[in-house]
Amino acid sequence: MEPQRAKNILEAALLCALEPLSVSELQRMFEDTLDASVVTTLLDDLRRDWTGRGLELVQTKTGWRFQTRENVKRYIELMNPEKPPKYSRAVMETLAIIAYRQPVTRGDIESIRGVTVSTQVVKALEDRGWIETIGHRDTPGRPALWGTTTQFLSDLNLTSLADLPALDSESEQQLADELQKVIPFESEHNNSTNEHERTQKSNDGTDI
Repeated sequence: MEPQRAKNILEAALLCALEPLSVSELQRMFEDTLDASVVTTLLDDLRRDWTGRGLELVQTKTGWRFQTRENVKRYIELMNPEKPPKYSRAVMETLAIIAYRQPVTRGDIESIRGVTVSTQVVKALEDRGWIETIGHRDTPGRPALWGTTTQFLSDLNLTSLADLPALDSESEQQLADELQKVIPFESEHNNSTNEHERTQKSNDGTDI
């Protein structure tokens, strides 16, 4: 098959896909007549073809996909002005600790943050598909070890954890601040929420 025709097929498949497509999935369209290296080369060519346009072809942990470029995204959002999910500082700090220090247990997180990790925080991250249990520590009680998921990497347009922002220090505040640079969702910063969290912490040492 001519390279240009193969690129056209890849382009159509990726533009129509609802989720990222892996190289192996894309190979199936050609009945495995194209090697993975050939498909990858064609994808790189296709990515260059879309340089300077409103969409860009990117590779994520779970595969390849087209997405809106950052410099035009805000105009598209005006057509459908839905507010993105908001997450509390507690959720962001917990996610950051898991992302940068995984695998970690609930006790590890509580030791770093100095407050109890609430069920609501964990549920928010699990419901978003960003964390999962990846094992159990070989200590009394065998506490669950948490790590981030491929969905987490895909949502943040990262191919691996090595792509996370580099750190100057390892405080939970800086972990959260750096992670928020690549989180495509708003963080919750209203005063009433912050005051409620401070009150909750001071009363019983529990975070929400």
